[in-house]
Amino acid sequence: MGTNIGKDPKPIFICGATASGKSALALDMAARLDGEIVNADAFQLYRGLEVLTAAPQEPERALVTHHLYGVLDVSEKTDAGSYMRMARPVIEEVQSRGKTPIITGGSGLYLKFITHGPAPLPAGDAKLRAELDARPLEDLAAELRALDPVEASRTALQNRRFVSRALEICLLTGQKASELRDQWESQTRDISSCLRGVVIQRTRPDLHARIAARTKAMLDGGAIEEVAALTEVSTNCEKAIGFREIRDYLTGGTDRATCEERINAATRQYAKRQETWFRREKWLEPRIIG
Repeated sequence: MGTNIGKDPKPIFICGATASGKSALALDMAARLDGEIVNADAFQLYRGLEVLTAAPQEPERALVTHHLYGVLDVSEKTDAGSYMRMARPVIEEVQSRGKTPIITGGSGLYLKFITHGPAPLPAGDAKLRAELDARPLEDLAAELRALDPVEASRTALQNRRFVSRALEICLLTGQKASELRDQWESQTRDISSCLRGVVIQRTRPDLHARIAARTKAMLDGGAIEEVAALTEVSTNCEKAIGFREIRDYLTGGTDRATCEERINAATRQYAKRQETWFRREKWLEPRIIG
Protein backbone atom coordinates (compact mmCIF):
# COMPACT_ATOMS: atom_id res chain seq x y z
CA MET A 1 0.00 0.00 0.00
CA GLY A 2 1.38 3.37 -0.98
CA THR A 3 2.15 6.49 0.95
CA ASN A 4 -1.31 8.03 0.72
CA ILE A 5 -2.89 4.91 2.25
CA GLY A 6 -6.12 5.60 0.40
CA LYS A 7 -6.13 8.87 -1.51
CA ASP A 8 -5.27 12.51 -0.84
CA PRO A 9 -5.07 14.34 1.45
CA LYS A 10 -1.85 12.67 2.53
CA PRO A 11 -1.59 11.63 6.17
CA ILE A 12 0.66 13.50 8.54
CA PHE A 13 2.58 11.53 11.15
CA ILE A 14 3.33 13.05 14.56
CA CYS A 15 5.97 10.96 16.32
CA GLY A 16 8.24 11.27 19.32
CA ALA A 17 9.08 9.97 22.76
CA THR A 18 6.52 9.59 25.51
CA ALA A 19 5.60 12.89 27.20
CA SER A 20 7.17 14.90 24.36
CA GLY A 21 3.92 16.66 23.46
CA LYS A 22 2.60 14.63 20.53
CA SER A 23 -1.05 14.93 21.48
CA ALA A 24 -0.92 18.71 21.78
CA LEU A 25 0.81 19.09 18.42
CA ALA A 26 -1.64 16.68 16.80
CA LEU A 27 -4.57 18.71 18.13
CA ASP A 28 -3.05 21.93 16.78
CA MET A 29 -2.42 20.42 13.35
CA ALA A 30 -5.86 18.83 13.18
CA ALA A 31 -7.51 22.15 13.98
CA ARG A 32 -5.46 24.03 11.38
CA LEU A 33 -5.70 21.45 8.60
CA ASP A 34 -9.27 20.22 9.08
CA GLY A 35 -7.90 16.89 10.20
CA GLU A 36 -8.89 13.96 12.36
CA ILE A 37 -6.55 12.21 14.78
CA VAL A 38 -5.76 8.51 14.47
CA ASN A 39 -4.09 6.74 17.39
CA ALA A 40 -0.80 4.89 16.85
CA ASP A 41 -0.02 4.15 20.50
CA ALA A 42 -0.16 0.45 21.34
CA PHE A 43 -1.59 0.94 24.84
CA GLN A 44 -4.04 3.74 24.13
CA LEU A 45 -5.95 1.22 22.02
CA TYR A 46 -7.27 -0.26 25.28
CA ARG A 47 -10.30 0.73 27.34
CA GLY A 48 -9.66 1.13 31.04
CA LEU A 49 -6.08 2.37 30.75
CA GLU A 50 -6.84 5.96 29.82
CA VAL A 51 -5.13 7.54 32.84
CA LEU A 52 -2.20 5.13 32.91
CA THR A 53 -1.46 5.69 29.20
CA ALA A 54 -2.21 9.45 29.15
CA ALA A 55 -4.83 8.97 26.44
CA PRO A 56 -6.63 12.11 25.23
CA GLN A 57 -9.45 13.06 27.58
CA GLU A 58 -13.01 14.12 26.70
CA PRO A 59 -12.27 17.88 26.46
CA GLU A 60 -9.54 17.15 23.91
CA ARG A 61 -11.68 14.69 21.98
CA ALA A 62 -14.47 17.25 21.80
CA LEU A 63 -12.21 19.60 19.81
CA VAL A 64 -11.56 17.23 16.88
CA THR A 65 -12.55 13.68 15.97
CA HIS A 66 -10.30 10.97 17.44
CA HIS A 67 -10.08 7.38 16.17
CA LEU A 68 -8.83 4.08 17.65
CA TYR A 69 -8.73 5.14 21.29
CA GLY A 70 -10.19 2.65 23.76
CA VAL A 71 -11.30 0.20 21.07
CA LEU A 72 -9.95 -2.98 22.69
CA ASP A 73 -10.78 -4.73 25.94
CA VAL A 74 -7.84 -5.13 28.30
CA SER A 75 -8.15 -8.91 27.98
CA GLU A 76 -7.44 -8.80 24.23
CA LYS A 77 -4.04 -9.25 22.63
CA THR A 78 -2.83 -7.25 19.67
CA ASP A 79 0.33 -6.67 17.63
CA ALA A 80 1.60 -4.43 14.86
CA GLY A 81 -0.01 -6.52 12.15
CA SER A 82 -3.49 -6.50 13.68
CA TYR A 83 -3.12 -2.78 14.40
CA MET A 84 -2.29 -2.17 10.74
CA ARG A 85 -5.42 -4.05 9.68
CA MET A 86 -7.50 -1.90 12.04
CA ALA A 87 -5.90 1.42 11.21
CA ARG A 88 -5.62 1.42 7.43
CA PRO A 89 -9.40 1.28 6.79
CA VAL A 90 -9.90 4.08 9.33
CA ILE A 91 -7.28 6.24 7.62
CA GLU A 92 -8.84 5.57 4.21
CA GLU A 93 -12.30 6.47 5.52
CA VAL A 94 -11.01 9.77 6.93
CA GLN A 95 -9.41 10.55 3.56
CA SER A 96 -12.57 9.62 1.67
CA ARG A 97 -14.31 12.52 3.41
CA GLY A 98 -11.59 14.96 2.37
CA LYS A 99 -10.13 15.16 5.87
CA THR A 100 -6.43 14.95 6.73
CA PRO A 101 -5.50 11.97 8.90
CA ILE A 102 -3.17 13.09 11.71
CA ILE A 103 -1.58 9.85 12.88
CA THR A 104 0.13 10.16 16.24
CA GLY A 105 1.87 7.85 18.67
CA GLY A 106 5.16 6.63 19.99
CA SER A 107 4.90 2.94 19.09
CA GLY A 108 7.54 2.84 16.38
CA LEU A 109 6.75 -0.63 15.02
CA TYR A 110 3.03 0.15 14.78
CA LEU A 111 3.83 3.31 12.82
CA LYS A 112 6.25 1.38 10.62
CA PHE A 113 3.54 -1.12 9.69
CA ILE A 114 1.22 1.74 8.74
CA THR A 115 3.78 3.54 6.59
CA HIS A 116 5.74 0.67 5.06
CA GLY A 117 3.95 -2.55 5.90
CA PRO A 118 5.64 -5.65 7.31
CA ALA A 119 9.02 -6.70 5.95
CA PRO A 120 8.67 -9.58 3.44
CA LEU A 121 10.63 -11.99 5.63
CA PRO A 122 9.33 -15.32 6.93
CA ALA A 123 8.11 -15.71 10.47
CA GLY A 124 10.22 -17.84 12.75
CA ASP A 125 9.84 -21.60 12.49
CA ALA A 126 9.94 -23.32 15.89
CA LYS A 127 11.14 -26.68 14.58
CA LEU A 128 13.92 -25.20 12.48
CA ARG A 129 14.97 -22.84 15.27
CA ALA A 130 15.26 -25.79 17.66
CA GLU A 131 17.47 -27.59 15.17
CA LEU A 132 19.68 -24.52 14.77
CA ASP A 133 19.88 -24.01 18.53
CA ALA A 134 21.22 -27.54 18.92
CA ARG A 135 24.17 -26.86 16.61
CA PRO A 136 27.46 -25.13 17.51
CA LEU A 137 27.60 -21.43 16.64
CA GLU A 138 30.72 -22.00 14.52
CA ASP A 139 28.80 -24.51 12.41
CA LEU A 140 25.95 -22.06 11.87
CA ALA A 141 28.33 -19.27 10.89
CA ALA A 142 30.08 -21.55 8.40
CA GLU A 143 26.79 -22.49 6.75
CA LEU A 144 25.71 -18.85 6.59
CA ARG A 145 29.01 -17.93 4.90
CA ALA A 146 28.43 -20.70 2.35
CA LEU A 147 24.79 -19.83 1.62
CA ASP A 148 24.98 -16.04 1.83
CA PRO A 149 28.50 -14.56 2.09
CA VAL A 150 27.17 -10.99 1.83
CA GLU A 151 24.85 -11.41 4.79
CA ALA A 152 27.58 -13.22 6.72
CA SER A 153 29.96 -10.32 6.14
CA ARG A 154 27.55 -7.85 7.75
CA THR A 155 26.32 -10.08 10.57
CA ALA A 156 27.89 -10.19 14.02
CA LEU A 157 28.91 -13.83 13.77
CA GLN A 158 29.53 -14.07 17.50
CA ASN A 159 25.84 -13.32 18.11
CA ARG A 160 23.90 -16.59 17.91
CA ARG A 161 20.51 -14.90 17.55
CA PHE A 162 21.62 -12.82 14.57
CA VAL A 163 23.31 -15.76 12.85
CA SER A 164 20.36 -18.09 13.45
CA ARG A 165 17.85 -15.58 12.09
CA ALA A 166 19.87 -14.92 8.93
CA LEU A 167 20.31 -18.63 8.34
CA GLU A 168 16.64 -19.29 9.08
CA ILE A 169 15.62 -16.80 6.37
CA CYS A 170 17.88 -18.50 3.83
CA LEU A 171 16.65 -21.98 4.65
CA LEU A 172 12.94 -21.12 4.80
CA THR A 173 12.83 -19.07 1.59
CA GLY A 174 15.52 -20.72 -0.51
CA GLN A 175 16.82 -17.20 -1.17
CA LYS A 176 19.66 -15.14 0.21
CA ALA A 177 18.72 -13.13 3.26
CA SER A 178 20.94 -10.29 2.02
CA GLU A 179 19.00 -10.00 -1.25
CA LEU A 180 15.62 -10.03 0.48
CA ARG A 181 16.73 -7.40 2.96
CA ASP A 182 18.31 -5.21 0.28
CA GLN A 183 15.11 -5.35 -1.77
CA TRP A 184 13.11 -4.33 1.29
CA GLU A 185 15.49 -1.48 2.06
CA SER A 186 15.10 -0.19 -1.48
CA GLN A 187 11.32 -0.34 -1.23
CA THR A 188 11.28 1.44 2.12
CA ARG A 189 13.48 4.24 0.77
CA ASP A 190 11.05 4.76 -2.10
CA ILE A 191 8.09 4.86 0.27
CA SER A 192 9.86 7.13 2.75
CA SER A 193 10.59 9.70 0.06
CA CYS A 194 6.85 10.36 -0.25
CA LEU A 195 5.90 10.41 3.44
CA ARG A 196 5.40 13.51 5.53
CA GLY A 197 5.71 13.72 9.27
CA VAL A 198 7.55 15.21 12.20
CA VAL A 199 9.34 13.84 15.22
CA ILE A 200 9.30 15.99 18.33
CA GLN A 201 12.70 16.48 19.93
CA ARG A 202 13.26 17.93 23.38
CA THR A 203 16.36 18.39 25.49
CA ARG A 204 16.95 15.51 27.89
CA PRO A 205 16.37 17.65 31.06
CA ASP A 206 13.14 19.05 29.60
CA LEU A 207 11.83 15.61 28.64
CA HIS A 208 12.74 14.12 32.01
CA ALA A 209 10.95 16.96 33.81
CA ARG A 210 7.85 16.38 31.67
CA ILE A 211 7.98 12.66 32.40
CA ALA A 212 8.19 13.30 36.15
CA ALA A 213 5.29 15.74 36.03
CA ARG A 214 3.17 13.33 34.02
CA THR A 215 3.92 10.41 36.32
CA LYS A 216 2.86 12.42 39.37
CA ALA A 217 -0.29 13.64 37.63
CA MET A 218 -1.06 10.09 36.54
CA LEU A 219 -0.76 8.68 40.06
CA ASP A 220 -2.71 11.59 41.55
CA GLY A 221 -5.31 11.44 38.79
CA GLY A 222 -6.63 7.90 39.12
CA ALA A 223 -4.08 5.50 37.63
CA ILE A 224 -3.81 3.57 40.90
CA GLU A 225 -7.56 3.09 41.06
CA GLU A 226 -7.60 2.24 37.37
CA VAL A 227 -5.10 -0.60 37.78
CA ALA A 228 -6.83 -1.82 40.96
CA ALA A 229 -10.09 -2.21 39.02
CA LEU A 230 -8.58 -4.44 36.33
CA THR A 231 -9.03 -8.19 36.60
CA GLU A 232 -8.32 -10.26 33.49
CA VAL A 233 -5.50 -8.46 31.67
CA SER A 234 -3.67 -9.53 28.50
CA THR A 235 0.10 -9.81 28.38
CA ASN A 236 0.02 -6.74 26.13
CA CYS A 237 -1.51 -4.59 28.84
CA GLU A 238 0.83 -5.94 31.50
CA LYS A 239 3.67 -4.34 29.53
CA ALA A 240 2.23 -0.83 29.86
CA ILE A 241 4.66 1.27 31.88
CA GLY A 242 3.28 1.76 35.35
CA PHE A 243 1.05 -1.31 35.38
CA ARG A 244 3.42 -3.66 37.20
CA GLU A 245 4.83 -0.91 39.38
CA ILE A 246 1.34 0.04 40.57
CA ARG A 247 0.38 -3.61 41.06
CA ASP A 248 3.45 -4.00 43.26
CA TYR A 249 2.40 -0.95 45.26
CA LEU A 250 -1.17 -2.25 45.63
CA THR A 251 0.04 -5.57 47.01
CA GLY A 252 2.32 -3.88 49.54
CA GLY A 253 5.56 -4.67 47.74
CA THR A 254 6.66 -1.05 47.68
CA ASP A 255 5.61 2.40 48.86
CA ARG A 256 4.14 5.24 46.84
CA ALA A 257 7.40 7.18 46.45
CA THR A 258 9.29 4.11 45.23
CA CYS A 259 6.47 3.24 42.85
CA GLU A 260 6.61 6.74 41.37
CA GLU A 261 10.39 6.66 40.94
CA ARG A 262 10.27 3.23 39.30
CA ILE A 263 7.70 4.48 36.81
CA ASN A 264 9.83 7.54 36.11
CA ALA A 265 12.92 5.39 35.54
CA ALA A 266 11.09 2.95 33.26
CA THR A 267 9.57 5.82 31.29
CA ARG A 268 12.94 7.52 30.82
CA GLN A 269 14.43 4.25 29.54
CA TYR A 270 11.52 3.77 27.15
CA ALA A 271 11.82 7.35 25.88
CA LYS A 272 15.49 6.75 25.11
CA ARG A 273 14.60 3.67 23.05
CA GLN A 274 11.94 5.65 21.21
CA GLU A 275 14.41 8.43 20.38
CA THR A 276 16.82 5.85 18.98
CA TRP A 277 14.08 4.31 16.85
CA PHE A 278 12.87 7.59 15.39
CA ARG A 279 16.39 8.79 14.61
CA ARG A 280 16.58 5.92 12.11
CA GLU A 281 13.45 7.16 10.34
CA LYS A 282 15.16 9.78 8.19
CA TRP A 283 11.92 10.83 6.49
CA LEU A 284 10.68 12.44 9.71
CA GLU A 285 11.32 16.18 10.02
CA PRO A 286 12.74 17.09 13.44
CA ARG A 287 10.51 19.47 15.40
CA ILE A 288 12.67 20.88 18.19
CA ILE A 289 10.67 22.05 21.21
CA GLY A 290 11.91 23.23 24.58
